[in-house]
Amino acid sequence: MKQHIADRMRGISSFYVMELLQRAKELERQGRDIVHMEIGEPDFATPPLALEAGNRFLSKGEVKYTAAAGLPELRAAVSDFYRAQYEVDLDPRRVFITPGASGAFLLAFAASLNPGERVLMSDPCYPCNDNFVRLFDARTHFVPVGAETDYQLNAELIRRHWQPQCKGALIASPSNPTGTMIGNTDLQAAIAEVRALDGCFYSDEIYHGLVYGDPAASALQFSDEVFVINSFSKFFGMTGWRVGWLVVPDEFVDAVEKLAQNIFIATSTHSQYAALASFNPENMAELLRRRDELAGRRDFLYDKLLSLGFKIACKPQGAFYIYADCSEFCDDSFEFAKRLLETEGVAVTPGKDFGAHLANRHIRFAYTASVDRMAAALTRLERFICR
Repeated sequence: MKQHIADRMRGISSFYVMELLQRAKELERQGRDIVHMEIGEPDFATPPLALEAGNRFLSKGEVKYTAAAGLPELRAAVSDFYRAQYEVDLDPRRVFITPGASGAFLLAFAASLNPGERVLMSDPCYPCNDNFVRLFDARTHFVPVGAETDYQLNAELIRRHWQPQCKGALIASPSNPTGTMIGNTDLQAAIAEVRALDGCFYSDEIYHGLVYGDPAASALQFSDEVFVINSFSKFFGMTGWRVGWLVVPDEFVDAVEKLAQNIFIATSTHSQYAALASFNPENMAELLRRRDELAGRRDFLYDKLLSLGFKIACKPQGAFYIYADCSEFCDDSFEFAKRLLETEGVAVTPGKDFGAHLANRHIRFAYTASVDRMAAALTRLERFICR
């Protein structure tokens, strides 16, 4: 009997940067020096207090399951964080600790989407979010966005693109790949528009904290009837520990808890204890120092790319990416990225990873390496484009 791959897999896209990363690793094994500006993972180590807390828990040897919704102390700490950071009174029972933000997205979409329903997302956007929607036989309706809206969806775009099959809209602020943010007034209006359309609002807030001007607003400041996704990977610097969280509307608590019990059992216990230490004031001070260093890296890379002739429609306000127009040098950014890696040993991410809208003319640069390493990369980049 012939085995058949599930039909839903036909729509699951590849992550093109992983092809480039694999090739970069091959070149490194051959002795080449590669500057990595492709992956969203800064070169900082796990913050010491989080590392110590994780190791201290492991040393006891009693590494057992937590409740499916997460360690009660960590859920309470997340709730306290919202009170201190956003002046939001959040019931801890609405907080679910998940295996990274990816786990949070899976729970949110599994609990709220039916087959055939659609979710509005901006184009460009983070590609895995579309694939998460497809896993539940729903579909993404991509809305082309540009500098005129800071690459963000807004109430007007949501209203214009809403269809009978639409179930909700997702806004990421700060966003990947552009690093742009939605303003408070526009965020509030977008949430109100989705609610008026009887839809679900999903707020991707995983880059909150990594903001270089006015702080980002949480969707929870404007409504309790939203799904909020966040993570300990970005601002908190714990990528490999795989801990995130999801805040759900009150009526979804029981459904999401059943899903978590069945899909994940529980998030890694030692990772949860490490994450709990993240809220220590001393640790938070270290995270803010790292944020300030990233701000300096952003300014350095932004100025240098402009001087080389790249066009950048919006200076990023957060995250650690610059989405640059490379059409002055090529008409296919994927080929540009592959040749840049092969000839100069600089790894970047092509625009096609983030959608279709003007994708071939854009490159995402991650300022996750030190200024010295980025300076070396930019010297190589200048040589490459001047050939």
